[in-house]
Amino acid sequence: MWSQGASGSGSLVLVAALFSALVLAPTLAIHVYTHREVHGTVGSQVTLACSFWSSEWISEDVSITWLFQPESGKDTISIFHFVKGQPYVDEVGAFKNRMEWVGDPHRKDGSIIIRNLDYTDNGTFTCDVKNPPDIGGKSSQVTLYVFEKVPIRYGVVLGAVIGGVLGLVILVVVIGYLIRYCWLRRQATLQRQLSAMEKGKLHRSAKDSSKRGRQPPVLYAMLDHSRSTKSASEKKSKGGLGDSRKDKK
Repeated sequence: MWSQGASGSGSLVLVAALFSALVLAPTLAIHVYTHREVHGTVGSQVTLACSFWSSEWISEDVSITWLFQPESGKDTISIFHFVKGQPYVDEVGAFKNRMEWVGDPHRKDGSIIIRNLDYTDNGTFTCDVKNPPDIGGKSSQVTLYVFEKVPIRYGVVLGAVIGGVLGLVILVVVIGYLIRYCWLRRQATLQRQLSAMEKGKLHRSAKDSSKRGRQPPVLYAMLDHSRSTKSASEKKSKGGLGDSRKDKK
């Protein structure tokens, strides 16, 4: 009896452990988000944005920490803390009097502003958030690049080049379409002119043929008329000669 109960309780414990590991553990992981990189110019200011998601309600024990690793160094130093509802800025480091808290944990925002940028601010900033009991998860990092002038990003240049090429292709297509349209319109005009000329030739040839068809009867009539006139004159001449002969007799 006791052995069966022990084995049954052991199975229940194992199931509970598996359930907590597979179901509850992932929900107790806080997620922190930052930009991959931020650009700034000497003397200007930048906002290092940090947002987070937690499976728990935002409690009074929520804490936000910013760390900094210089570009030329290996050590990571703490530069900002938000604990018990109060922000605490490093008072002795390189960011003294140059950092401002602009976040709001109740809006899941842990952002800060760094003013009066210098080349020494180049490096990696890490945002870490804890919201007990949700304390698991990974922090997020953003790299700050400080320049004398903010360079044009490669994506902007690539986008401008692609846009220019597409614009040129569209222009060539439009010009080709206009040329083809004008050529087709010219061909249609020439075709209409040729058709009109062909119709005019046919009409004139029809008139000529009709005139030629009417001319033979006229000629025949003229010939008949000339023949009749000639015969009549011959008759008259013959009659005159007979009368003259009678008078002589």
